[in-house]
Amino acid sequence: MAEEVSVLVAEEDVQERIRALGEQISKDYEGKTVHIIGVLKGACYFMCALARYISVPVTFDFMSVSSYGDDTKSSGIVRIVKDLDEPLTGKDVLIVEDIIDSGRTLSHLMELMKGRKPASLKLATLLDKPDRRVTEVNVDYTGFEIEDVFVVGFGLDYQQRYRNLPFIGIMNLS
Repeated sequence: MAEEVSVLVAEEDVQERIRALGEQISKDYEGKTVHIIGVLKGACYFMCALARYISVPVTFDFMSVSSYGDDTKSSGIVRIVKDLDEPLTGKDVLIVEDIIDSGRTLSHLMELMKGRKPASLKLATLLDKPDRRVTEVNVDYTGFEIEDVFVVGFGLDYQQRYRNLPFIGIMNLS
């Protein structure tokens, strides 16, 4: 099977949108410390880039949740691979995700996080595929809405490859 990647969102456009999101988050969290939780592995690139543009104090934690395995479509089964290192009680929490499509993973994760009693809980995603939504998810900060295509780059992968691309690309498998 041949793999080909075509550019969907150019590197410069990705960086500019992340800068704008960082500025908005800084305004929304003015006077507070935002506790950013990156959903591994894909959100790592977005989370680090976003944090550079957030002017309020930030703290980090990571969680690994999976519903894909090695496929290009969500299995619908959400698995916690790595839980948080610190409690969330009283913290202003921002979950950072690379992509939201079906919504199953993030819906499950947001409910789990609400139960940990944060002061506030918001969600940021680099990419959103609303046409694929089967479970409602309230996204507070969206980088780009995209159509239903399989994408790689800027943290997103296909079988653990292509994460290091500086742009968002469409994965074409033939």
